[in-house]
Amino acid sequence: MRKELSGEDISEIRGGGDFSPLVIIAALMVTSYLTANVMAVKLVSFGGVALFDAGTITFPVAYMLGDILTEIWGFRVAKKVIWLTFICNIILVAATAIGVLLPSPDYLRETADAYAAVFTYVPRIVLASLIAFLCGELSNAFFMEKIKRWTKGRYLWARTIGSSTVGYVFDTVLFVLIAFGGTAKPSDLLSLIAAQYAMKLGVEALCGTPLAYAAIYLLRRM
Repeated sequence: MRKELSGEDISEIRGGGDFSPLVIIAALMVTSYLTANVMAVKLVSFGGVALFDAGTITFPVAYMLGDILTEIWGFRVAKKVIWLTFICNIILVAATAIGVLLPSPDYLRETADAYAAVFTYVPRIVLASLIAFLCGELSNAFFMEKIKRWTKGRYLWARTIGSSTVGYVFDTVLFVLIAFGGTAKPSDLLSLIAAQYAMKLGVEALCGTPLAYAAIYLLRRM
């Protein structure tokens, strides 16, 4: 006779245990995106020209984790985690903005000023970041699954890089245009888009894809 599966057995098969791989990947994705947003306060320049923010270095990690989510659990689950990350970022912005308004003792004035410098958000940039992330990540996950069907599950590298190629277009173009459109010259906007896009895609190809291969291999073994 077949043994009937209990609710706990089904939950474990689906990756829904108390501390499943899905929970770990989701937590890492939320953390990587929030970390990238905090790091974005610092601009990186070469030759005196600001090309991209420091968050651009870690931001592709969020896309790599999104690729893993879509590859292992599918677009529907990845979409839920993307929305969760979106909500967590709103919570971060709201909580830290409240922290700026709270009074501080005089002997910690320098610390309070440093905190305010980092977490005093420009509403336009916050809006640009949220819209760009949501559109970029959703398009990345959508095309990740589409490419998987087109290639019949082969060529993982084509899915990770191909989907990111589309996702970064939405993310980078939307962010730069919403955040700086009308305040910067068209040539500066184009250079910002080109530099950030190239940086993100380069990190994805050189670091994100190999890490995705390793993580997906381990998860499938599990």
